[in-house]
Amino acid sequence: MAEVSARLEGLVVAAHGRHCVVETPDGMRRICHPRGKKSQALVGDHVLWQAAAPGQGRGHGDEGTIEKVLERRNLFYRQDEVRTKSFAANLDQVLILIAAEPVFSESQLARALIAAEAAQITPLIALNKSDLVEPFARAWERLWPYRHMGGDHDTRHHYRVLPLSLTQSGTVDREALLPLLAGKTTLVLGPSGSGKSTLVNLLVPQAKAQTGEISQALNSGRHTTTTTSLYWIDAARTMALIDSPGFQEFGLRHLAPMDLARCMPDIAAHAGSCRFYNCTHLHEPGCNVMAQVREGQDAQAISPQRYRIYGELFAELSQSTY
Repeated sequence: MAEVSARLEGLVVAAHGRHCVVETPDGMRRICHPRGKKSQALVGDHVLWQAAAPGQGRGHGDEGTIEKVLERRNLFYRQDEVRTKSFAANLDQVLILIAAEPVFSESQLARALIAAEAAQITPLIALNKSDLVEPFARAWERLWPYRHMGGDHDTRHHYRVLPLSLTQSGTVDREALLPLLAGKTTLVLGPSGSGKSTLVNLLVPQAKAQTGEISQALNSGRHTTTTTSLYWIDAARTMALIDSPGFQEFGLRHLAPMDLARCMPDIAAHAGSCRFYNCTHLHEPGCNVMAQVREGQDAQAISPQRYRIYGELFAELSQSTY
């Protein structure tokens, strides 16, 4: 009888379809396949895996099987009417990259922030293309509520917003970003045209080559954007960047309508003072949230645009509950 190999612990560093790449504590990487029909391992997962018996590989050399996904600290995902799309697991933060041009969607930004809040993952917002002076000034102004949420002294509710001008030689931006990424696993998220690939290549110069190798090993061809990959920024492997495919929509169907207010810090700051405990903040008398909606740059207020997004999302999530 063939000897059964031991279960080893590893970190999932790339995933495409049902297959993934697992890295061992000593840095060795191996293609692994799920034991059953459905793959549940995501990039960022810690797993127990087992080396395939001699002669049982699938043509890529040394391979293995995922035996168990260990308990996750968190999971960042989106859900629409049709399906759930999981980005990554065990994250410390999500870096949401948007650009001055093309004009970013505030609704899309708000959805990503809400998903991060729901999963209790710290979000960072980075606005790219500060070299485009006028478009950047307009975009930076649009982000005023995010930069001042909760008031000047309530840093718990502020979002960190960074100005960037990403180019292939963006040493200044690299030096500004590294302290924020140190010791953390960060998922980079951003729509097409935001500069996500430039950011990844700036922080991890070998990323493009690694992606090509992973893509080839996983049989995903040239479509590397369909592969989620984790890259180590430092040689000591203490700082990780996860690059995930871009998205056009960001569904929040995994949230109940009444969960929405607590996931929007500017709404949450006022929601506890409403007359009714089950206030929807849409029409009730004595609603403190509605009373705080006003134009102008007031850090204690809720901007009309943010309140509009809240109302649209509440309606959308209410439809999905029936």
